[in-house]
Amino acid sequence: MRQLSKWETAVMLLGGILMVVGAGANVLFCSWASYVFAPGALLFVAMQLRQSYEGRNFTIRRLRRIQVISDFMFLVAALLMIANQSNFLGLDFFAYIKYVHNNWVLALLIAAVLQLYASHRIANELEKEAK
Repeated sequence: MRQLSKWETAVMLLGGILMVVGAGANVLFCSWASYVFAPGALLFVAMQLRQSYEGRNFTIRRLRRIQVISDFMFLVAALLMIANQSNFLGLDFFAYIKYVHNNWVLALLIAAVLQLYASHRIANELEKEAK
């Protein structure tokens, strides 16, 4: 697995911190929360996509694809969080309530669970591969 440089690791950490602050502030009904979460998600996803696996281990490649799905879900959560505040999608009230209103929580939960599973399993598989 390609290791990130110190600068890239710092950017990824900053993105993660911004995501946590944005999600927490959104729960506390702060109007600026989605504008903190979205750049954090972009930074985190961009740095995670820079990591790559060039090996032949099928399990790690599958887990890496799960991480990419998780990254996509982080971006969907950011989009839904912004749409939750302004309804910039132009949906009528009932469609907005059905498809957008607070559904960012579900997208974020899916992304976090997939990310947790994949990162834990990748670490274990890389450790096995090193032995």
